[in-house]
Amino acid sequence: MQKVLLFVDKISTWVGQAFSWFIVALTLHISWEVYSRYVLDHPRAWAFDAMIMMYGTLFMMAGAYTLAKNGHVRGDVIYGFFSPRAQAALDLTLYIVFFIPGVIALVWAGYTYAAESWAINEHSNITSEGPPVYPFKTVIPLAGAFVLVQGIVEIIRCVICLKQGEWPSREADVQEVDVDKLKEMVHVKDEDIEKLDKFVVQQERNK
Repeated sequence: MQKVLLFVDKISTWVGQAFSWFIVALTLHISWEVYSRYVLDHPRAWAFDAMIMMYGTLFMMAGAYTLAKNGHVRGDVIYGFFSPRAQAALDLTLYIVFFIPGVIALVWAGYTYAAESWAINEHSNITSEGPPVYPFKTVIPLAGAFVLVQGIVEIIRCVICLKQGEWPSREADVQEVDVDKLKEMVHVKDEDIEKLDKFVVQQERNK
């Protein structure tokens, strides 16, 4: 079972990492549009629509990845003090009562929106020369399906935690930098940083 859970984690991770390249594409697109608008005096009417769709696609397709890494925002001020079993019981309740119905509704509604958009060959009407919208709307049910599958995995994790008393492992990935561990690796103490700050300030004053 653990292999299956980690396999789904890997799929969610791969999808999230693949679509993270949209950040690079979006940055280049916006940079070129600014250059084209203010330097070349040749703005593109469809650029704004493209920005919205690229960002929306990135945001939606990162949902399963974030869930796989347990990275979604939660009010965990009290949650963190619970035992693993209490956390699992609370998570399981929320997944069944809110998550599953909500995501199923998202997939169903998204499928309807996408199907209608394809049927009428929908284009954006925000700006002139609006690009087609149906590929973007197709992302809604697709992203919802990935989140739903990952959510089922999280529900299974809750059940395992209720039985074993501890959370099963997750697929490892890049995490935020632990500053304290970084200091230990490079053998730097807070006192050294303070001395360096004072030295830099003194050098600035002497200029």
